[in-house]
Amino acid sequence: MMKSLCMNLVVSMSRAVLMTILSETHVWLSEIEAEELYHELLAYFGLIGATEECQALESAWKDPYNRREIEEFIKAWLRRKRRKEAEAITGVV
Repeated sequence: MMKSLCMNLVVSMSRAVLMTILSETHVWLSEIEAEELYHELLAYFGLIGATEECQALESAWKDPYNRREIEEFIKAWLRRKRRKEAEAITGVV
């Protein structure tokens, strides 16, 4: 039970780091979209299952090179999301 509690705390902290990143980049997403981005971001940067997931994400954000990479990933993710939504709309017409 303690391990589960610790894992939930780490996941919550990691999401808090993501929300800080999104806030600093002036990106506002729904909870579902943020969750989707969170998982894709962790997978892309190889952070899934990292012992210190939250610390790794926060450290990456503080590093200028990684910060730029994270920002570019988020921008590309948003473009893909918009394109998929546009395709879904035009597919309906």
